[in-house]
Amino acid sequence: MEFKNKTALITGGGSGIGEAMAYQYAKKGANVILTGRRIDTLERVAANCQKFGIKTWCRTVDMEKPETIDALAEWIIGEGHQIDFLLLNAGISQRALTLETDLSVDRRLMEVNYFGGIHLVKALKGMFLERGVHIAVVSSVSGVFGFPVRSAYCASKHAIHGFYETIALEYPQIKTTILIPGRIHTDVSKNALDGNGKATGIMDPGQANGYDVNKCARKAIKAIARGKHQKVIGGFDTIMVPFYKYIPCLFRLIARNVSAR
Repeated sequence: MEFKNKTALITGGGSGIGEAMAYQYAKKGANVILTGRRIDTLERVAANCQKFGIKTWCRTVDMEKPETIDALAEWIIGEGHQIDFLLLNAGISQRALTLETDLSVDRRLMEVNYFGGIHLVKALKGMFLERGVHIAVVSSVSGVFGFPVRSAYCASKHAIHGFYETIALEYPQIKTTILIPGRIHTDVSKNALDGNGKATGIMDPGQANGYDVNKCARKAIKAIARGKHQKVIGGFDTIMVPFYKYIPCLFRLIARNVSAR
């Protein structure tokens, strides 16, 4: 798959997997449009991307606020940008028992992790139907199975699988790659919400010792280039995926007893 002189639109491009993926797209010659809530982090990533000789643009977008997504789509169309690759990476996690999580937290995670992405896709549907697009969406192993203290997060990631698998079946001009990372060394656990909707500020030991984010990005871009429909990425913890599929009783035994952190 050719990346050179194409354009990639990346949500949550200011840190973590989004940032690492921005460098991979840029390294392969794709121009990048970076979106996120903080313009300073986006501009820092953009400056690093420009070292590869590509063009960059930065736009502040909050996936929880539909009006900012509409504004992004209007800007893209108005400026005549043609999107070839869309990476839906923006998201938040959770660290709270299911029945100790306020319903507002469940709704917020669905809004950011699921509805924000499909809102953007539908806002750009005219372009995508006319010329096609390759959508890569960052799910999680928690999008494959349930896991303690992540009920809302798991639900939002499960929804991602259903939507993007379906859209690829319905429209041949739309390609999708569902990225399924395990524990990756990013700040996702520090930004995760507790049952009252506040960031925990705590780095999980599993996250601190997680898979290198740059290795994750390299495997992800390779999966996109090869047109993979799904790609599990990570360390030993990803063994839970085949356990869940082929030995469900063993999966449930491990999941109940492994540290949720």
